[in-house]
Amino acid sequence: MLCLRAIRPFSWRVFHFRPFSFEPLISQMNNCTDEEQIFGLIEKNKSLLSEKQVGCALNMLWQFQKQKTSSVKNVDCVRNHPQFLTLCNLATTKMGFMSDSTLVNVLYIIQQFGIEAHDSLVEALVTEAWRRLERFDVSVLSKFSSCLADQHLHYSPLMGKIADIVNRNLENIQDLRSLSVLMVNISSLISQCFQEKLVNKAELLFDTMDSSQVNTARRIVQFLRNIRYRYYPLLERCNKVFLSNMNHLDLDSISKILSLYYSLQFHSFEFILMTKKRLTEMIPLFDHPASCVKLFVALGPMAGPEEKKQLKSTILLMSEELTGQQTLAVMGAMEEMESRNSRLIKKITSILHKHLDNYKPVELLRITQALIFLHFQSKELFVRLRELLLSYLKVSVIPSEISILVYALSMLPSAHLDEVRMSQIEAVLPQCDLHDLNIFAASVLRCIQYDHMYLDNIPGKQLKVLQKLDHYGHQRLQECKSLNLLWEEVKSLKGDWFADSLLEETVVTLQRLMDEINYINVAGIASFISRTNYLSTSLLDKIASVVLQQIEKIHPFAILAIILPFSTLNYDPPQWDEFFGTCIQHLNSYLSVLDPLVLVFLGYSLATLQYFPEDLLKTIFNIKFLARLDSQLELICSSLNMKVQFRLMELNRAVCLECPEYQIPWFHDRFCQQHYNKDFGSMNGAQQQIYKMLAEILGGINFVKSSILTPYYYPIDFECILDKRRNPLPYGSHNTTLEKLPKIQLESNTQIAGSRLPPGAEKIALEFLDSRAFCRNIPHLKGKSAMKKRHLEILGYHVIQIPHFEWNSMALSTRDARMDYLRERIFGEGKS
Repeated sequence: MLCLRAIRPFSWRVFHFRPFSFEPLISQMNNCTDEEQIFGLIEKNKSLLSEKQVGCALNMLWQFQKQKTSSVKNVDCVRNHPQFLTLCNLATTKMGFMSDSTLVNVLYIIQQFGIEAHDSLVEALVTEAWRRLERFDVSVLSKFSSCLADQHLHYSPLMGKIADIVNRNLENIQDLRSLSVLMVNISSLISQCFQEKLVNKAELLFDTMDSSQVNTARRIVQFLRNIRYRYYPLLERCNKVFLSNMNHLDLDSISKILSLYYSLQFHSFEFILMTKKRLTEMIPLFDHPASCVKLFVALGPMAGPEEKKQLKSTILLMSEELTGQQTLAVMGAMEEMESRNSRLIKKITSILHKHLDNYKPVELLRITQALIFLHFQSKELFVRLRELLLSYLKVSVIPSEISILVYALSMLPSAHLDEVRMSQIEAVLPQCDLHDLNIFAASVLRCIQYDHMYLDNIPGKQLKVLQKLDHYGHQRLQECKSLNLLWEEVKSLKGDWFADSLLEETVVTLQRLMDEINYINVAGIASFISRTNYLSTSLLDKIASVVLQQIEKIHPFAILAIILPFSTLNYDPPQWDEFFGTCIQHLNSYLSVLDPLVLVFLGYSLATLQYFPEDLLKTIFNIKFLARLDSQLELICSSLNMKVQFRLMELNRAVCLECPEYQIPWFHDRFCQQHYNKDFGSMNGAQQQIYKMLAEILGGINFVKSSILTPYYYPIDFECILDKRRNPLPYGSHNTTLEKLPKIQLESNTQIAGSRLPPGAEKIALEFLDSRAFCRNIPHLKGKSAMKKRHLEILGYHVIQIPHFEWNSMALSTRDARMDYLRERIFGEGKS
């Protein structure tokens, strides 16, 4: 369409009649109150209309549409009106006389009225605009780029030309509104260097923007989402614009902003809190399916019990009116809400079933994941899903699409793939990136597990595909020459195959490319390390070095992610005091701005490292802060809610034990009593072995306690008491066995362990440490286990930790060897 056409007849440009004065007609158009009046003027004056009058008429028609709500818009009626066709014909003959702004505005309006991209008028307007492109000012250029984006021409040579013009003229652009439009539309084509230039320019111009320009701020966030760059300074400033204009934001704007924030993993407690209030006010205002679905998706995950009930009732009432896409959106929101409303689940899935044939592969995957998460069982639906997925798979040739289809198939109850499908996977592996390889691996492993359990057979083809996955994964890592490209592929990788087959090679590759770590990617790399539990001292040292050198360029919001691997993996870098001090100093001015959740996690991470900054702790252990935290806990899912409460309890415990001088009270008795009364675990096989051996070594079951709680509610596996001569002391009749778990007393549980013992006696805590207590690659104790040992010692215990790799080693393969090992750990050498 965009190829330059043959020379057109130009006689109409040379001999066109132009009226002496067109102002009165334009004034008449501006005074019109509906479309029919405009069309009446066109019919009377069509032989006299100038290019300006054509542009004015089209503009008025579009203004009338913009003033209408979606339910009363009549775009089709306007487009099919005979005088609209007359306007289009006049636009074709007069475009050569149009100004740049009129030309592009006509193109924009024509497209808004649904004229297809292949229409001759649209093609002619685009061609004429291309011819003038270099002379367009920035506002006209931005509008033209939006016209191309509406035609899905993001990757076209013409959009590339626009990107080049923006790059050459960036220093002279002063209009952030127009620039933000261009940033979004050219984002698919530009280099990382150009991306950074645009981000810097947007930041520079931000203060020139009117604080009411919500759409400009939203487009900046959209640009950051498009280039996958969580640039906190700009996000923070855009967020302030949204907050200051919250009362003017409509449902559509709020939905878009929430979606963008979710994609960027940007969290703003204030925005969510105000959004919840604003959306809750909108509940009675909507009775149209499209609006109700949008409200359900936006408000549902953060709504309170009453609001959720109201939203679900509304969706249930109008469920039969929902389109396929609306039903899919509702299903996704129900998954995020962790809904267990069986009636609504059944109704929504029945409507999904009706539309199933119309969904794309990625949508079928979303449906499959949601059905599994919501524990919905329907043999008929799963059979149809499998048929559809297989039909797509048979004709698909795109690796990413094939990986999606195979992954969805592997999640279904009958997770079996025949040899033909395995061959199809094998054929596309050389074209796959690490993300696709990881998806294929997870799928194949599920199929192997299913075949082993239900068919009692593992086809050799599946094992061959797994071997090839390993080969191509290692090959891709070894050939990688850019940290940024590597990071795009590995940042979301997880699962058994990645951990077992590729993690070590990935860390080696990161070490090879670690000179490319900088203030932009340092937080992401740190998050990856903490998530994988792989201790690489060289990588952590590099992260600490980058932070010390470039701290002024690192936003305080990123500090938690940077500190996390040091805390999780229990590692102090060189100059650790300067490193942590610099991080905390950088945070201090933001303590009142950071989300409560972030501060709790930050305080806990630092406490794990025996770092207790007073300003941070005074901020957290404050009535106003805890009230804000309670408000935020109401907005998040139950699993994250519980995790935050546990981290606050653990931080409270750490401060009470390690910093009593701060005089922060212990206020988690009730929380711990409720939790441990409901859930105080049973022993695994190794712990049961150790319990029986301890009873034999110490002189009977009344000399050892199992599965008990210490002061401040630390659960420990076993406890015994030795007198000053290292002889065991009995507990009497209060021993706790596996069948009889400890009853928690309701009074404060904070007494130091040795305070009621005979003089010289010592309480011993024995802990069996499984693989979760250690780094993945070396037997190095992780931060949480190290902190527990430290705290138990403060409480008066002598702590004996029994690592799983020692207990299960060849040296302790016999019962006698294990008995000797326990005696030596408890009594020391020479004690029998």
